[in-house]
Amino acid sequence: MLHNKDFKYDGTPVEKASKALIMLHGRGGFAEDILGLAEHFKIEDFALVAPQAYNNSWYPLSFMAPEEQNQPWLDSALELLGELELELNQKGIASENIYFFGFSQGACLALEYTTRNAKKYGGVIAIIGGLIGDHINTGNYITDFEETSIFLGTSDPDSHVPVERVEQSAEILKNKNAKVELRIHKNAGHVINTEELGVANNFIFGYPGPSKKKV
Repeated sequence: MLHNKDFKYDGTPVEKASKALIMLHGRGGFAEDILGLAEHFKIEDFALVAPQAYNNSWYPLSFMAPEEQNQPWLDSALELLGELELELNQKGIASENIYFFGFSQGACLALEYTTRNAKKYGGVIAIIGGLIGDHINTGNYITDFEETSIFLGTSDPDSHVPVERVEQSAEILKNKNAKVELRIHKNAGHVINTEELGVANNFIFGYPGPSKKKV
């Protein structure tokens, strides 16, 4: 496997936690940095887990490149998440209590993994991301989300993620029986803003979010 099991932890120890949040950094990012965003959420009882991508990238090209051009890195990243989910299950955290958060490349990976393995998850937050491939292969998605809540936040326009792909992804998620909240911010830039985190905090975790500012 190209991506090593290099997991960074924070929050409640896994062995004592009832829920877990898997946090996926973007291209060029670090697991420690994405973990820092957890302070915006009301999740004191959660174990926080952030995998570190090999060379800080989950796959080499755009998420809209032909899928085979991002191999074998993409399959390795998906396999890594599968191992992490299983590891959490074995330590007593059921998939319905596992949540995902991703930004940019990490958002794309979070959506692709959970949609390929759709079941009742705790929830998914994807900031500026969409399902992967030059054309979305819906044949990869054969199960459904059982009403998992999924929040998609993005900018229009965005330099890396066309808003049309985010909208298309949202429709596929709805067709896979997810409860989807999509927020599109005009000219917001390729950043995470706390307005999005606030909406996600409310929609996914059921708590009011922080005030509006960029982070």
